[in-house]
Amino acid sequence: MTGDTPKIVRAALTQTTWTGDKESMLDKHEQFARTAKEQGAQVICFQELFYGPYFGITEDAKYYDYAEPADGPIVQRFAALAKELGMVMVLPIYEEDQPGVYYNTAVVVDSDGTILGQYRKHHIPHLDKFWEKFYFRPGNMGYPVFNTAVGPIGVYICYDRHFPEGWRELALNGAQIVFNPNATKPGLSNRLWEIEQAAAAAANGMFVAASNRVGREDNEYGDLAVTFYGSSQVLDPRGNWVGELGSSTDEEVLVRDLDMSLVRQVRNDWQFFRDRRPESYTSIPKP
Repeated sequence: MTGDTPKIVRAALTQTTWTGDKESMLDKHEQFARTAKEQGAQVICFQELFYGPYFGITEDAKYYDYAEPADGPIVQRFAALAKELGMVMVLPIYEEDQPGVYYNTAVVVDSDGTILGQYRKHHIPHLDKFWEKFYFRPGNMGYPVFNTAVGPIGVYICYDRHFPEGWRELALNGAQIVFNPNATKPGLSNRLWEIEQAAAAAANGMFVAASNRVGREDNEYGDLAVTFYGSSQVLDPRGNWVGELGSSTDEEVLVRDLDMSLVRQVRNDWQFFRDRRPESYTSIPKP
């Protein structure tokens, strides 16, 4: 869908923990969408790998069964829901491109149910309890921006957020809101959670909306489980929080109003795109 971006976009983020089975997770997220719609939300983003556990905790081939095509049954179900509710949806899934070729992906669906395309996570961690290289190939579809009923949006997934280059690519490609679904646990990331999305929003004059899992998935992993800290957040183009952070312990649907006129205002105040010097950044293209 194309057209003018609404001046105020009401955006929703969700955070929850693994229930123990895929079907109840799908039902739970459908209800999250309906709850957000009742509060007037026009766009919603779920957490990373929303319908399963965060299976990067271990390396186990049984979790390959959670993968399905980017236009598979789960996406089709939520595309139909998007059309019913008139809501843009960002659906972070485990994508099967072909047997044995899997990606950490977010599919973007417009408010009329049209599947606009997908973003594949570029930066794949491989460290204790984040064994993602076992499950995912690195993204190979660039940094697409999708023209939706709420304006141009992009996606950047979890570990991606540590790399400022991708945020800038999305901004230069026209994104005014970037959704950042996560599965993030306490430890080294806590301070980064406070500053990274805020810095990205301010450096690029755009809104950043970051969802995170919450709670302990010991129903799947027992003593190996980690405790995700929620604290989903929305940042404005000045790097300020829009409303409070989400709960650090409880399931929640956050709904926040984004004043899209701030994008133009902040980019005019801070002419970072005018003053950047890409020809001088000679080390960036080097491996």
